[in-house]
Amino acid sequence: MSRFLKRLAPLALLPMAACFATREDVRLLQADVLATRVQHTQSDSATRAQLSQVIVALGTVVDSLSLVSGRLNRFQGDARGELHSLSQQLIQVQELSGQSQRRLQELRSALEQRTLEAVPVPSGGALTTPPSTSAQPGAPTNAPAPVSAVTSAAPAPGPNTLFQLSLDQLRRGSASAARTGFQELLRQYPTSDVSGEAQFYLGEAFSAEGNRSAADSAYAIVAERYPASPRASTALYKRALGVEWAGNSPAARALLTQLIERYPRSDEAALARERLRDMK
Repeated sequence: MSRFLKRLAPLALLPMAACFATREDVRLLQADVLATRVQHTQSDSATRAQLSQVIVALGTVVDSLSLVSGRLNRFQGDARGELHSLSQQLIQVQELSGQSQRRLQELRSALEQRTLEAVPVPSGGALTTPPSTSAQPGAPTNAPAPVSAVTSAAPAPGPNTLFQLSLDQLRRGSASAARTGFQELLRQYPTSDVSGEAQFYLGEAFSAEGNRSAADSAYAIVAERYPASPRASTALYKRALGVEWAGNSPAARALLTQLIERYPRSDEAALARERLRDMK
């Protein structure tokens, strides 16, 4: 019996050793878990600190962007105000320039008219013919035959006078009379310094009469024969509008493009650019 117990003793110690080993492993595992938790906690703290730094940096960037945006808005507002002021000044200059041109044309017309009125007219109102020298001696001498008063034909008005008279007719609504006057001016004075403007206003007279085809032809002549005329860019723009109204959009685009290329700094060029954008 004792021998049997001695043999069983080692076997009984085995579970106890296994129990002690398991408890040791659990303690080690707990230590590892604790160390892992500490590492995670430290890592989370570092991440939170980095996130805090990033948030602060983003806040600084947002504040900078807000400041820049405010400055940009103020700059845009100032720029719009300055552009509006410049636009108003340009309009005033153009109005003054137009008034000066009209006044200059009126003065030239008045000067031309006075020059024509200053042409000397023969005084006395009548002329007598000298006695005939072919009469035979003794023959009765004929009395001097009176010649009717010399009525010299009134001198034709000059180009400036014709232009001013025709323009006044057009402004009063007499398109037919204005057209006749401009046509006469161009016929008598084709190389006058007002021929370009006369050709343009001839187109305006045709347009006022409802003759769009003749107006288009008149505007085309302005651009072709008088490219340096201050009305050339306006004539091209009016041609483009007329062609577009007739339904020929490609031709209208071509004319607007030609206007921008030939007169890029004109007011009509700016209108042509806007018109091209609207036509796309």
